[in-house]
Amino acid sequence: MDLPVPPSLLLLIGPAPIRVAMPSVTFKAMPPLHVLILERDPERREAMLELLRGIGHHAVAAPDGAAAAAAVITAGFDQLLLDLRIPDLDLRHLREALAPSRPAEPESMEAAERRHIALMLRHTGGNRRRAAQLLGISRSTLLHKVRKYGLEGD
Repeated sequence: MDLPVPPSLLLLIGPAPIRVAMPSVTFKAMPPLHVLILERDPERREAMLELLRGIGHHAVAAPDGAAAAAAVITAGFDQLLLDLRIPDLDLRHLREALAPSRPAEPESMEAAERRHIALMLRHTGGNRRRAAQLLGISRSTLLHKVRKYGLEGD
């Protein structure tokens, strides 16, 4: 599926949004990404969430730097959109979370299962029947695990 680019694009960079004229170009559709947004301005945060979700990505917002650092470690995000001007953002801890200096402790089977189910749901674009087939489990078992691990929004 091809996605046309609108004649103008709203860039959410800097203190105010900027509208930029775009040439008529078509991009190839890509699989949905799992994106974490850390933005202090609620209007811009909601605009980014709406934009990313509108083109089929799974986007979530973290309320603060600590929540973002915790989410980066556990949720398996593909992309991170980050407002570097957030006062409570500890870049050293964020850097450590993104690229730890020492190997991480192996995760539990439950954590590995949760992460794998989340990745499979992302891979199938949220199609639970297809995800269950690929995982080799029944749809009802997958639905139980989705509820158990709190993956309803993924």
